[in-house]
Amino acid sequence: MPPEILFMLEKARKYCDYQERCLQEVKNKLKSWMAVPEVIDKVISQLEKENYIDEDRYVRSFALGKLRNNKWGRTKILQALRSKKIPELIIQIGLQEIDDEDYVRTLKAVLSSKKLNEKDPYKRKAKLAQYAIQKGFQPPLVWQIINETE
Repeated sequence: MPPEILFMLEKARKYCDYQERCLQEVKNKLKSWMAVPEVIDKVISQLEKENYIDEDRYVRSFALGKLRNNKWGRTKILQALRSKKIPELIIQIGLQEIDDEDYVRTLKAVLSSKKLNEKDPYKRKAKLAQYAIQKGFQPPLVWQIINETE
């Protein structure tokens, strides 16, 4: 392999070692390092062979991490993954990996963590729902949980 490709490959390996990366993130990083398209293609190909880049693994890791750490719902996770140009089928499979019990537990935690000084119960419920929906939880589920707990 030419030295330029080896140099970029080594930098990309270190970049991927730090945390799980998707194909688009690695391409963007290689472009920011001023790699030419031919080098980018060869580096990406080699990284995929060496299992540094695996979109399925990335989606599972991303979805579970955003749910547990950022308290995001499926809708927000879906939009974030789409913005990274990940194929729809891989996204759907990854979102199915989210355990429904964990998902509902996270939604309940999001709702209970929101402190509101609203006296009117209808406005309070509306604000809680708006907050949870903004975090990416599906409106029917949000309203179901709010009505069960209030």
